[in-house]
Amino acid sequence: MPPLTVLHSDEQLLACAKPPGLLTVPVPRKNRGHGVPADTLVARLRREGHGELLPVHRLDREASGVVLFARSPEVRDGLVECFRRREVEKTYVAVVQGYIRPAEGVLRFPIQDLGASARIAPHGQLAETRYRVKERLGHASVLEVELMTGRHNQIRLHFAHVGHPLVGERKYARGRDARVRHKRAALHAWRIAVLPPSGVRLELEAPLPQDLENLIGKLRGELPGS
Repeated sequence: MPPLTVLHSDEQLLACAKPPGLLTVPVPRKNRGHGVPADTLVARLRREGHGELLPVHRLDREASGVVLFARSPEVRDGLVECFRRREVEKTYVAVVQGYIRPAEGVLRFPIQDLGASARIAPHGQLAETRYRVKERLGHASVLEVELMTGRHNQIRLHFAHVGHPLVGERKYARGRDARVRHKRAALHAWRIAVLPPSGVRLELEAPLPQDLENLIGKLRGELPGS
């Protein structure tokens, strides 16, 4: 197993590129079930010698991309407050089924958190997702997505709700109905911009993992397969 890619490390925080298929932190005991892997991103970072780290936020197990960890409770609390005040810019790359229109837009559908999952519900919390089409390829669209709020499974839910689920989506869409198939939900946390307690603004980017590079390459016709 190759070592994790560390994007930034200083005395206050560490940022790394989470690979797909890995939990950020352990699942709460009440939500654990058979087949849930024991390995986590924070445990692997510890084994690789990065010390004790405190998660500031998390990504779904299927998602890849930038994740921030604090090195002290004080830094963690400050960064969590930045997220709460929506002062953190979070930009994702997503591949969705079909040709979404218009080419730029905002999705606003309230989300109710159900613990292990979530749903669109009138009495849910405000959720806002902005998107821009980067490429239209075959039966899919490659999007740049900006999260204005951070609800559970927000991107996955919003695009499934408007009839353009993520390629590889099986939690909020039926996989057998997909025109384009992939082994996981095609979602990557590409960029985070944040002002940590040090006062020096950080802009961090995680390159696309190989599986998404391959997916986009196949959609472009650059690689065999579909």
